Amino acid sequence: MSAVNDTNFKSATGISPTQISPGLQEFHPLLFIPFFCLYLVNVVANCTIIYTIQVEESLHSPMYLLISLLSAVGLCSTNAIMPQMLLAFLFHSGRVSLPGCLAQMFFIYLMIIMDSSVLPMMALDRYVAICKPLRYMNIMSKRLLAMLTLAALIRGISVVCPMVVLASRLPFCQSNVIQHFACEHIALVSLACSSTSRNSILGMVVGAVIIIFDTVCILASYTVIVHTALQIASGSLRRKAFHTCSTQLLVMFFMYSSFLSSSIVYRAGQAISQDVHNLLSTIYLLLPSTVNPIIYGVRTKEIKQRVLRSFGRRQVAGAEPHEAFPARDDKALPSAAKKEALGAAAEDIGG
Repeated sequence: MSAVNDTNFKSATGISPTQISPGLQEFHPLLFIPFFCLYLVNVVANCTIIYTIQVEESLHSPMYLLISLLSAVGLCSTNAIMPQMLLAFLFHSGRVSLPGCLAQMFFIYLMIIMDSSVLPMMALDRYVAICKPLRYMNIMSKRLLAMLTLAALIRGISVVCPMVVLASRLPFCQSNVIQHFACEHIALVSLACSSTSRNSILGMVVGAVIIIFDTVCILASYTVIVHTALQIASGSLRRKAFHTCSTQLLVMFFMYSSFLSSSIVYRAGQAISQDVHNLLSTIYLLLPSTVNPIIYGVRTKEIKQRVLRSFGRRQVAGAEPHEAFPARDDKALPSAAKKEALGAAAEDIGG
């Protein structure tokens, strides 16, 4: 790994260039090919999900809008990282100004928090659809979705801004080579020549609070969903309800496990090689946004049906989403109606 001779990186307020150096420099031209393929799959998969949901009016229900939002966040996250990284592989130049590095850091962590925020929103949607199916359309309105999305955006900005501001005030007087392929918080802070304890504590607290809060909300929702499914549904309806839970829990597993593995390995320090650090950073920053649309495209019957139809394939039989959701109180109807509505809710994801 080559070093940079530019050592006049004296102040966080300067604009001296920082070099992003992900290691294995002699293999950069070869690394371009797999990362470009990953980028292409990411963009095509997310754009396909967004386009399919946008053009199909039958997919304009809250659950599909949230899937579209998840894909949009993944697309923004990828585009904040990959173009610059691919250019660096091609032209052996990963130089970026400090303001540019801070801006990239801001968007990386804002999109990570938005990604994490969408999952509890989806869990809420499934809770209402399965536990309160006959009031679904009244509760999960587009206005509520807009408010939840705005709240998630405000949460992300309010959390990320202090991290970026604290990092921008650090004095940088050592190397200006970031040993990562992107301007991650820990990688940039490690270049400072003063105490970074506040930055490290803030980063760990923010990550822990967000993961714990979102995970508790998700698991609480799905615990109630499973309990309700076991009480009301039987046979195929129960399987469909569990399929609904397993799809979203699979997405949650990919996101949080990749993030935690990268964080744990980074704090292992010198025991792990820098190339392993960079590989895990790649996984937690890029893999979830690539895998999520594929999971939903394969496991969500309505989306798969529309995509196949777009390519001239035979339709997959399935009910239209939420067609059995009258705007009435759950308690006023017999359990048979609840089972029928639960079946309609479970049909939304797979079958």
